[in-house]
Amino acid sequence: MTTTLHTSDLPGLPLLHRGKVRDVYGLPGDELLIVATDRLSAFDVVLPDPIPGKGEMLTQMSNAWFARTAHLVPNHLSATPLADVLPAGTDYALYAKRSVVAKRLKALPVEAIARGYIIGSGWKDYQKTGAISGVTLPPGLQQAQQLPEPIFTPSSKAAVGDHDENISFERVVDLIGADLAAQVREATLTLYTFASEFAAQRGILIADTKFEFGLDERGNLLVMDEVLTPDSSRYWPADEYRVGISPPSYDKQFVRDYLETLDWNKTAPGPRIPADVLAGTAARYAEALRRLSDDAV
Repeated sequence: MTTTLHTSDLPGLPLLHRGKVRDVYGLPGDELLIVATDRLSAFDVVLPDPIPGKGEMLTQMSNAWFARTAHLVPNHLSATPLADVLPAGTDYALYAKRSVVAKRLKALPVEAIARGYIIGSGWKDYQKTGAISGVTLPPGLQQAQQLPEPIFTPSSKAAVGDHDENISFERVVDLIGADLAAQVREATLTLYTFASEFAAQRGILIADTKFEFGLDERGNLLVMDEVLTPDSSRYWPADEYRVGISPPSYDKQFVRDYLETLDWNKTAPGPRIPADVLAGTAARYAEALRRLSDDAV
């Protein structure tokens, strides 16, 4: 049974952060409880209407990717059972599929983005400058065209309500140091390349994706938060992909495309979303999860 949760409520646990989608609670020792709600953000604005079951689907997909890629880049997941940390009296069914216990890390102040196709803010930057995040690209590329090779195009990590901004690799070096910046770039492109090949076998093109990284107490780099979900990636059905247009997608681009038809300045508060757009978005998340499940072929 799918559950719906716009805002979590776990009395007795300290709420450390309420993000665009995830609520983060402190646990004893060096662990956190992360709850993926059904909130939806677009253009860095949290919209008023939740997508029923989205948090459950995001968590299932992210956990599957964490498992598939643990041999490439370690991640933040802990072995502590969820039932051991939820407060007494909590509706376990409401939180079971949307929550994870994770290691407490020192988050890095950058969004690590890999792009294999040119779309979204990258396409807009390219039209203006011929480059994305300081990476010069060949002239004459069309919207949604595959790049000669995946590129690392980091962005700033904006507060809720603010907009992320594409930044150069040199700026990442300024923020976290040359060695760590190189590690983040390598991990980002390694994860993207692996995931792109896996998804392509299941009829999905991953146009781009965003990772977040943190450091453990020993200074090791771990990938955290979520990985390769429809909220952090653009998923395109391979059989409907066309160069020159914004392809149909399995992700929240469906909502973005709707919002682009409105007279809205992309600042809070966000507009209400019609029921058919909510249902259509949920169906796309579900289809992506089905196609990317380990037993899909």
